[in-house]
Order: sequence, then C-alpha cells, then structure tokens
Amino acid sequence: MELLVASATGILTATGIYLMLRARTFPVILGLTFLSYAVNVFLFSMGRLVINRPPIVSPDAVAYTDPLPQALVLTAIVISFGMTALIVVLALRGFLETGSDRADLDVRPDDSASGEAGKP
Repeated sequence: MELLVASATGILTATGIYLMLRARTFPVILGLTFLSYAVNVFLFSMGRLVINRPPIVSPDAVAYTDPLPQALVLTAIVISFGMTALIVVLALRGFLETGSDRADLDVRPDDSASGEAGKP
C-alpha cells in the first residue's frame, strides 16, 4: 500500500513539473493541478494509512485515525479549486487580449514568423 501511494505521489509530481515547464498556458494549468493533487496525496499519507478506523473519537472505537490530515486535504482541495478557477480566467483573458496562449513573454505571436522575437 505504501509503495502504491509513494508511486502515485511521484508520478503526479513528475507529471505536474513536466507540464509546468511547457510554453502554453493550458499545460501549465494542468501541471499546477497535478502538483496540487500530489501535495494532497502526500498530506493524506502523512496521517498514516489506516483502514476501517473512524476519524472521530468515540467510546465504541478501539482506535481511530488522525483527522488532521483529512481536514488539511479538504482545505487544500477548496483552495486549489479556487486558484485553478482564477488561473483559468487569467489565461482566458490573456488569450483574448493577445490572441495566443503562449506562457513565455519574450516571443510575441506576430513577431515569431519574422524571426525578430523580443524586439519592442
């Protein structure tokens, strides 16, 4: 179980970093989303992976799982959803203003064909 969670965290992190290094805005947004998923899986695994244990202390339960990582992951999901919505709106606005979805600022779409990139 631990190997599966560690592999999932590593694959999500590697995919997120790869997509964040792309030159287009949509892969950058997906990369940030994958990276936030990797952080959520990592936070969730920090609370020890326990199966069939309640997260609430009750007199009937013999043992319980730590509810703090679950609360942190829930908060991180809400915050990452809001930040993803903001980044999508900013990327859409940038696309509508410039006509291109490139993330690098040195190359303008109209100058890339002539070879004069970065000139004012």
